[in-house]
Amino acid sequence: MATLILSTVGTAVAGPLGGSIGAFIGQQIDSRLFAPKGREGPRLNDLRLQTSSYGTPIPRVFGTMRIAGTVIWATDIQEDRNREGGGKGRPSTTTYSYSASFAVALSARPIRAVHRIWADGKLLRGAAGDFKSETADFRLHLGSEDQVFDPLIASAEGADGTPAYRGLALAVFENLQLADFGNRIPSLTFEVEADADAVGIGDIVDDLSAGQAAADSDATLSGYAAHGADLRAAIEMLFAALPHHQIDDPDIVRFSDAIPDGSDLADDDLGAEPGEEGGARHRIERDGAGQTPVEVAIRYYEPVRDYQAGLQRAWLDGPDRAVERIDLPSALSAPRAKAIAEARLARLWSERETATVALPFRAMDVRPGDAVRIPGQSGVWRVAGFGLERMAVMLDLVRVAPAAQPVADMAAPGRAVSDPDLDHGPTVLHVLDLPGLDDALYDAPRLIVAAAGPSLGWRSAVLEVSYDGGASFASLGRTAPSAVMGQAASLLAGGQAAMIDAQSGVEVALLHDAMWLSSASDAALIAGANLALLGDELIQFGLAEPLGEGRFRLGRLLRGRRGTEWAMDAHSIGEGFVLIEAAAAKAINAPISALGGSIEVMATGLGDTDAPVSVSDSIAGLAIRPPAPVHLTAERLADGGIAFRWVRRSRLGWAWTSGSDVPLGEETESWQATVMPAVGAERTVETGQPDWTYMRADQLADGADMAGSYTLSVVQLGTHAESFTPARTVFTL
Repeated sequence: MATLILSTVGTAVAGPLGGSIGAFIGQQIDSRLFAPKGREGPRLNDLRLQTSSYGTPIPRVFGTMRIAGTVIWATDIQEDRNREGGGKGRPSTTTYSYSASFAVALSARPIRAVHRIWADGKLLRGAAGDFKSETADFRLHLGSEDQVFDPLIASAEGADGTPAYRGLALAVFENLQLADFGNRIPSLTFEVEADADAVGIGDIVDDLSAGQAAADSDATLSGYAAHGADLRAAIEMLFAALPHHQIDDPDIVRFSDAIPDGSDLADDDLGAEPGEEGGARHRIERDGAGQTPVEVAIRYYEPVRDYQAGLQRAWLDGPDRAVERIDLPSALSAPRAKAIAEARLARLWSERETATVALPFRAMDVRPGDAVRIPGQSGVWRVAGFGLERMAVMLDLVRVAPAAQPVADMAAPGRAVSDPDLDHGPTVLHVLDLPGLDDALYDAPRLIVAAAGPSLGWRSAVLEVSYDGGASFASLGRTAPSAVMGQAASLLAGGQAAMIDAQSGVEVALLHDAMWLSSASDAALIAGANLALLGDELIQFGLAEPLGEGRFRLGRLLRGRRGTEWAMDAHSIGEGFVLIEAAAAKAINAPISALGGSIEVMATGLGDTDAPVSVSDSIAGLAIRPPAPVHLTAERLADGGIAFRWVRRSRLGWAWTSGSDVPLGEETESWQATVMPAVGAERTVETGQPDWTYMRADQLADGADMAGSYTLSVVQLGTHAESFTPARTVFTL
């Protein structure tokens, strides 16, 4: 608005140049007025938990959503006494039933209907409007501006003191029987239809801003609930998930999701040296990859699963796992949520590249939100900022992403024996996909949950698990006792898995000082002591040197335990460390159908007040995969063939038993061997024994160079899955 006023005044006083200067000053004022501020947006749980507190914001519902609402009026619980039987020497029986009448505010925006209703998660009212528990009456007030007061509330409060709650959609229950809910008012959730069809983003923004903002967008949502600290926070949260940007408009705050073509900046305007009058310059900057999230997780409501919370993720491969998690209180399909996550991640990585461009004074007609193309630079750049410096127009540009869908008493009272008053603190959670640790043959993926806390007072947390991306969760009970865990404070170099490594070491920082690691003898190591997961590698340590403040230096290492030598070269500072102890491990027996899928485990402890702690990972099923073979050899035979041989390892064969072969551990012995000549075609075969001869005729058919090198890769085909990684060796024959 300041842009419009000052540009008009400037034009009247000093002509077109004055108008341009006035518009520039107005833009600075508007940018300060409408600059994003730290705000707390809506959370998914806000719509799932029924409240009855003063000051609780009422959501504005668009489309169709499932919400809990807020109890704004209620009577005392009514007790009904019923006496039955008696007479002819038989005693009578007195029974009691309880009911309640109450009103629940649903939406601060008019609605069309309420369909299903759930009470404590159980269906109370069906899609056809039939109630599953007894209630004397149910009335729905749609929230129109001519709405009349409810007769039940008026009879209890008096007609003169009863508001009509105009503009507020209201559900009134009269004498709902409470026997099915433990004789208390249950937690209710409602399937609310506010609009007959999907609602456009532009309509949502116009409604929430009362016409002070607009969104040029064709995107629609089948359901959205605007709530949180204020309506502005709801708009900001919406645009945090969906790719809209603010564009310059003197009349209104305007957003757009369009990707403009962009106007070309002239080479002459960018070619002068800095400091020349009317000259121009440009600078390209890019944030480091470590400063940009490599994963975006969108939590949303899934209509096909009765609006339960779902989660979709988009990620990039990389050692860092910085995650941006967005709670989008919207009803979405899983593909749409996935597309939103992908688009958000693409935008984050695109907009980490910025540019500063100086243009001649005549370029004052360029406005924030415009798109330009920089000579010599690919893609389109959006104008994010505008300024004047040394008679040049300075533009702050952001690269546009491509399209994609918190007085003493002197007498001594004696010493009381009591528990220390310790803070429980938050939960730290790890889900470990490990090879079998007890030489048992598992027929389904087996994972381990290890949990602890950075506070001495942490005791346990309640666990839930999901195998469908967070659409549904099943209870796992409580965690095991606190595990010893932390993270690597130094980098563990690569090594070998055959002997004790007395030279290498690694420092680990545990969660708190009370956690402790102890050294172990070589005999104890051979017996399995001090087994730990560092990153993805299982190690054992014979030396644990305390450094103070919960830090230890681990040495005398056994590396790549139980077939995890594939992870020895993939360590990093800050990776997780967990001491593997049976007493501190909660086992999860996942279904065989989950192999190759994902798992999400949520932990809720006394200190996890903001939200449950959630850990997601893919299920490799290492406990049901045979380890890769070892000791690959190759021998050129007299007839020109090549005899490849290897030695198997087994899920049951980790104990060293001299004089006998390791047990097979699978229903049948089966191998897949792949040979790749330095010259020629690749050949893959399956064999039922740990050797294979690459016949000369096959070499000639593959076009192999008889005097060249050959790369051999071998995996064991187990009963349920193949080796997690192949054994691979290059031979020169």
